Amino acid sequence: MARDGSSDRSPEPGIATGTVARRLGVTPTTLRSWDQRYGIRPAARQQGKHRRWTPRDIAMLEDMCRMTTSGVPPAEAARVALSRAGRPAPSQPTASEPMRSPGSGNGMPLENVQHQHRGLARAAVRLDSPTVDRLLREAVAQHGLVRAWQEAMVPTLHAAGRKWESSGDRYVEVEHLLSWHISTVLRQLGSTAPPPPAGVPPVLLACLPGEQHALPLEALTAVLAQQRLPTRMFGAAVPADAILAAVRRVGPAAVVLWSQTRSTADHAFAAHVARTAFGVQGARTQPLVLLGGHGWAGSPLTAGMLRPNGLDEASGRLRQLYASMPGTATGDRG
Repeated sequence: MARDGSSDRSPEPGIATGTVARRLGVTPTTLRSWDQRYGIRPAARQQGKHRRWTPRDIAMLEDMCRMTTSGVPPAEAARVALSRAGRPAPSQPTASEPMRSPGSGNGMPLENVQHQHRGLARAAVRLDSPTVDRLLREAVAQHGLVRAWQEAMVPTLHAAGRKWESSGDRYVEVEHLLSWHISTVLRQLGSTAPPPPAGVPPVLLACLPGEQHALPLEALTAVLAQQRLPTRMFGAAVPADAILAAVRRVGPAAVVLWSQTRSTADHAFAAHVARTAFGVQGARTQPLVLLGGHGWAGSPLTAGMLRPNGLDEASGRLRQLYASMPGTATGDRG
């Protein structure tokens, strides 16, 4: 103790490993493995004390994370990160602790996320917006929109949702950031597609009242835009009267009603939409109604209604519908 009664031991500088791991979206085990195998460790560490990471140490870790997220092997990423930080690489890596494969240490349940897309989850947990945006666009460019949606976007969104539900809302910001970037990419894809032919009746897309999950409809809207099919997208939680008014005003070839949960699915309303006729007297027509989302599971289908299983089937059914309509041939770029 000092003479004035206070402790003569100065506070340990830097941030604890657990806090740094949460910030980067990796586990403390991963950081310990990087230390032991590749020399990625705090620049200064007193003997027998826990690791404490300074801002410069964390910058080196962020560099390491960015490279492994992009597919660089951990050993090479560590060599580059150490070099950029002005630190010597260890003479040879040790093998006292097995290193997890890239993408396995982000703390999110990634069982359904394919290995090549796990970098997207790591970037989202780190709230690394530029990397999230880049990886989403790369997935679409490499696999096409439908596969990117089914194999990268949806599984990663589900993983983030399960994580925050099981951790006291701690990861809700991850799901929100990821959703916003996915929405941005989908809307930009739709806005840059060639315009549909003139005079073609559109597809009307809307979430039922109380339903806030509009991303699946945004994905379908983007796919239809790439296929040069006209759309009218109304988004989340559309009042029933507004949907009916839009059907009568627009005269759509099809209406897609989205319900994520049973609590928002309204079978009587869907049947009413399917029976809604419009057009001139003597040539009135009715829309094809597609029921999208898990909320409709097990519901009976009446005339003029379909329940497609996923984005690919929904877009395929709509392509078939337009192909059967005289004078509405459209180009298919999907």
